[in-house]
Amino acid sequence: MAAHWLLAAVHLLAYALALWAVLARASAFRRVTADGGGARSVLLADNVWGVSAIILLLTGVMRAFGGYEKGTDYYLHQPLFHLKMGVFILILLLEIAPMRALIKWRIALGRQAPIDVGSTALFARICHVEALLIVLMVVAATGMARAVAFG
Repeated sequence: MAAHWLLAAVHLLAYALALWAVLARASAFRRVTADGGGARSVLLADNVWGVSAIILLLTGVMRAFGGYEKGTDYYLHQPLFHLKMGVFILILLLEIAPMRALIKWRIALGRQAPIDVGSTALFARICHVEALLIVLMVVAATGMARAVAFG
């Protein structure tokens, strides 16, 4: 029982970390200057965002399919689980453009070359949308935990 509790706690704390990281990244994107000043803050927040996403994915898979919670059958037949996974996929799709840009930033900074800061305002807006989607995932997760049913 303690393993179930610990896994659930780590999963929920990872949501909090993810929400903080994506909002910190949005704020950092807004502070990047034309000459690339402030880029390191974006990259730091992005690292935390990535780590939190990995923790969420690993603990989520363990909870849903590893026999730690209600069982695979429950999750596969729970509409809120499908909502949560749909939102997760949407976040992944939204993350493609910022992720590609930040990979280029890391390469450019490693070479001490200038970075392209032309999309920072767009990426900040994407981060805010992702933050809202993370909150929606938490709402869906709490509904699943309470066995909320529709229909």
